Amino acid sequence: MRRLILPAACAAVLLLAGCGGSDDGAPPASGDRAAPATDTPTADGSATGTPPSDAPAAPTVDACSLVTKKEAEQLAGTKLQDAVPVRETCTYTGPVTGPTAQVEVFVGDGAKKFLDIERELGHDLKPLPGVGDEAYAEDGAVFVQASGVWFSIRLVRLDDPAKFRQPLADLARTAAGRI
Repeated sequence: MRRLILPAACAAVLLLAGCGGSDDGAPPASGDRAAPATDTPTADGSATGTPPSDAPAAPTVDACSLVTKKEAEQLAGTKLQDAVPVRETCTYTGPVTGPTAQVEVFVGDGAKKFLDIERELGHDLKPLPGVGDEAYAEDGAVFVQASGVWFSIRLVRLDDPAKFRQPLADLARTAAGRI
């Protein structure tokens, strides 16, 4: 009889563990859960079951479409290599033979973060009136918000930055018009 009790007890424990469930509302252990749906009423009063949204999404903008190679070359005052797009950035670099030149375009959260860091560092940012909805300039860079999209254009040159202030502001105005 004892020989039968131990296997029967093990089988009973396994059955209970496998079949037992909890309805205590705890989340699944994996943590892979979809965002909860909200019931948004439609015109006829029915619910849509759409996922929640914090805010309307800003338009997606290709960084290389904001500044053309020709415009980057005019700003830098020299020939540049073709654009190199990486995620939300676009970079035009000078030839290896010189002069040192680079034009960088950032779009989206990276551009805003770039501005925030410049502020934290105490850099001298001046408002740029008439460009986008909000714009700032410093030596070698501009930061613009237009139609809910932040972008920045940065110029790297070994010349006096004052010589590039107006061309950089003009290019920022042109780029803002493309959003």
